[in-house]
Amino acid sequence: MPYRRTSNVIRRLNARRDAIVAAALAVASEGGMAAIQIAAIAARADIAAGTMYRYFPGKTELLSALIQTISEREIAAVRQAADAAPGPLSALAAAVATFAARALRQRRLAFALIAEPVDADVNVIRLGYRKSFADELAARIRAAIADGHLPDQDAALAAPATVGALMEGLIGPLAPEIADDPRSVRAAVQTLTLFALRGLGVVDAHARGIVVQTVLPGEEASAA
Repeated sequence: MPYRRTSNVIRRLNARRDAIVAAALAVASEGGMAAIQIAAIAARADIAAGTMYRYFPGKTELLSALIQTISEREIAAVRQAADAAPGPLSALAAAVATFAARALRQRRLAFALIAEPVDADVNVIRLGYRKSFADELAARIRAAIADGHLPDQDAALAAPATVGALMEGLIGPLAPEIADDPRSVRAAVQTLTLFALRGLGVVDAHARGIVVQTVLPGEEASAA
């Protein structure tokens, strides 16, 4: 009779796998993708290195799980902010501003997820994050077009173009140094959000009004 794992065993296995991914996330936040090594993650997760291989046969599989975890978290934050906005155009602005604000507040991790040099196979996995964000923006662009807030355009082209501009402006090799304080971060996020709205066809005065009204992550508590 084949062995069947009990629900308790499955929970323990899942909890250990989650702990490994959490350890990898902590290491990547400090040292980027280059710091992801099996021995370092095992030590951070307080397990034997040999145990790691029961969950992840190699570094590529671990990086894949890590990137998927980060991607799901970041896209969920963008979607939550957009869904809470009062209308389609405000939702688009909230999506852009949330992405930008979170990237600036987690710069080392954002660089690791987007721009840090990595092996070709890891880069393929990493491209999934860009596609997910582009797909989310495309949906918001289409909704704004349908509601008459944006000129008619190909959202499938406009969305990745916007993603590319945001990533280059935030953490690309040409991105300026931005001071790590709330005022500087807010100014940078507003500049990029305004740029995105203008590029998609929003009249400047209207775009400025939307950007000023956009609540950035972390500001909800201070506004309460």
